[in-house]
Amino acid sequence: MKLQIVPARRGIQWVKLGIKTFFRQPLALAGLFFMFLAMMSVLSFLPLIGSVLALTLLPGATLGLMAATREAADGKFPMPLILVTAFRAGRQQLRAMLILGGLYALGFVLVLGLSALIDGGKFAKLYLLGGSMSAELLQDGDFQLAMVTASVLYMPLSLMFWHAPALVHWHGVAPVKSLFFSFVACMRNFWAFTVYGVVWMGVFLVFGITIAALAGVLGSAEAVAATLYPAAMLMAATFFTSIYFTFVDSFAFDLGEDI
Repeated sequence: MKLQIVPARRGIQWVKLGIKTFFRQPLALAGLFFMFLAMMSVLSFLPLIGSVLALTLLPGATLGLMAATREAADGKFPMPLILVTAFRAGRQQLRAMLILGGLYALGFVLVLGLSALIDGGKFAKLYLLGGSMSAELLQDGDFQLAMVTASVLYMPLSLMFWHAPALVHWHGVAPVKSLFFSFVACMRNFWAFTVYGVVWMGVFLVFGITIAALAGVLGSAEAVAATLYPAAMLMAATFFTSIYFTFVDSFAFDLGEDI
């Protein structure tokens, strides 16, 4: 296995492949994404340890969505059990994935802890325990700064875990090494990922404008609101479908390795 550098324009292709693959199996991939969200939501509602448990299992659950994308790209219909692929691959790989998940949970809690130093934990409490954002809270300068700080600090954490689950599961890379390889791969393909992000922002912007125009045509905010959430979830599912292709293109594998 070695790092592969791709041109910036490859970011556009990742988006196209994600959209194309999603619409090969839209019902299966959308259903799996909703199951993924439901699973994470149910875990987060558990008292005391729910949020930490959900964070710990998130990398493995994300790997399940990548495995589903691979199935769809091969013309197969991904079944629900594919979501727990990472946890059914044997004791050694299960242990490695749980270690990876523990590192993710630790990193995420650290990010929230640093943001809590700014606003006294308002943003962290809202994120972990839930609740509503009041107008007063949104106008709080410390809360705004904590939210921005958490977003900035989360970016390197996200890059470290972008490819890590796939490296651990499909190629047996040690959890800590997978974080290093993932971060380096994302940084070395910085421009491709930048284009990828910008194109997805454009897709979501067009989606938002379309929904707004639909609201104007129908003249019914209730009807639009009823379709907005599921439509937004379908867009998110399509985005998650595209992640697999960023992984495949970022690494070159020796003949005989599982890709």
